[in-house]
Amino acid sequence: MNDGVNGVALAVFIIFFLAVTVMGFLAARWRKAENEHSLDEWGLGGRSFGTWVTWFLLGGDLYTAYTFVAVPAAIYAAGAAGFFAVPYTILVYPLIFTFLPRLWSVSHKHGYVTTSDFVRGRFGSKGLSLAVAVTGILATMPYIALQLVGIQAVLDVMGVGGGENTNWFVKDLPLLIAFGVLAAYTYSSGLRAPALIAFVKDTLIYIVIAVAIIYIPIKLGGFDDVFGAASEKYTAAKAGGLVPLEAGQWTYATLALGSALALFMYPHSITATLSSRSREVIRRNTTILPLYSLMLGLLALLGFMAIAAGVKVTNPQLAIPQLFEDMFPDWFAGVAFAAIGIGALVPAAIMSIAAANLFTRNIYKDFIKPDATPAQETKVSKLVSLLVKVGALVFVLTMDKTVAINFQLLGGIWILQTFPALVGGLFTRWFHRWALLAGWAVGMIYGTFAAYGVASPTQKHFGGSAKEIPGIGEIGYIGLTAFVLNVVVTVVLTFALKAAKVPDGVDETSPEDYTADAGDPGVQVELPPATAGKTP
Repeated sequence: MNDGVNGVALAVFIIFFLAVTVMGFLAARWRKAENEHSLDEWGLGGRSFGTWVTWFLLGGDLYTAYTFVAVPAAIYAAGAAGFFAVPYTILVYPLIFTFLPRLWSVSHKHGYVTTSDFVRGRFGSKGLSLAVAVTGILATMPYIALQLVGIQAVLDVMGVGGGENTNWFVKDLPLLIAFGVLAAYTYSSGLRAPALIAFVKDTLIYIVIAVAIIYIPIKLGGFDDVFGAASEKYTAAKAGGLVPLEAGQWTYATLALGSALALFMYPHSITATLSSRSREVIRRNTTILPLYSLMLGLLALLGFMAIAAGVKVTNPQLAIPQLFEDMFPDWFAGVAFAAIGIGALVPAAIMSIAAANLFTRNIYKDFIKPDATPAQETKVSKLVSLLVKVGALVFVLTMDKTVAINFQLLGGIWILQTFPALVGGLFTRWFHRWALLAGWAVGMIYGTFAAYGVASPTQKHFGGSAKEIPGIGEIGYIGLTAFVLNVVVTVVLTFALKAAKVPDGVDETSPEDYTADAGDPGVQVELPPATAGKTP
């Protein structure tokens, strides 16, 4: 690692950063609406994005700086077990093809802005809606923090901010500036800002990966030498290496499946989905988004290249930025660092907007100010988006980065517990609202306490996301185990509550709502009234 600042790389990084900052503020004028004071406009971009804008937005949403840094870092540290991210992105697209178009249709018909809006309308339960909203906010906060960790990793490798003994303010000043810029243009432009910047972000990432996958192996002697060096390291460490150890195969499979089920439960994934202008746009996107999985597979190989290149770092999250620093010319290293930095800004903006929308629609409007106007909702959402970013920034500046990464894994365990209410509700009204709430509570409690009990070499609690599966004895993903318990409790209690004839709320949707398109008669995009979803 360089002792000083890499001036050329930093200059290129700053140029790109300034360019996307200008784009972020100009995005407020892109497809400008007549009435900007509504969550449909600020939080969903007017629900007007076509196939390509939605594709870049969803790609920018799902493939983040954390993905760019952490997936190959997992390969670098643990071998092929880190490849679980590749099969789970393959599994997820057939899954979302079945339910995202239905969610888009019913949301556009009733003006739903969040998943909690749908849950409230479908099951007539503000309590269940609140549970989904709180879970979404909790799961998103550490995810935003990890985008800032990605920026900080790049800044560290470029030598910006000084060493560990530098005054904290000087060390973190570049990150504070990046945070301020992100907060300002998100507040000003809403979802239009990350949608516009996503074009730049994804283009840069594709260029960097295309160059890296060709240029770096040539410098290292070819892929034979790359895999050979990686195999030697893993064999010496008895870590399984190029093939996961038999003892870790259950963990690999359950983590891939659980992550696939959880990915589109995150609020930012749904926000990007609902911003599209038609049901057909969503269907087309689920067929072309797998192109990003190809990119992810190539990206994961960078972990092997870092080993072959002799990269030595104490924090694996720095392995890939350091690989770029060591292998690329300074000017192209700056391009690669810009790709990671901008890859953090886009998802962080969408995540903060999504979390703010959940608070505004399903906490502020439902429980604090039911008569809030669209303009008041938009103002509150803008302010909350700032608070969410501040919380994420505090998270990054005050906590150990390893802890932050493991809290993100906990976020995946939490968000998976909303699957029965959301996806189940899109296909059936059979589940009872109180059974869904009880199942959610069981999954959340089990998942949290199980993760709390996992230790690692660096920490006593929240040291990982895998633990022995009760009754099976194999080590598996805690989130999937909690999800199974959630479903079992939900099904059993639904039978019991229906047998006891306990009222199960009012469903404000109808079967035809789930297949409606933007041009169909009766499809509306205005916000639902304050009384929507109230139970008798």
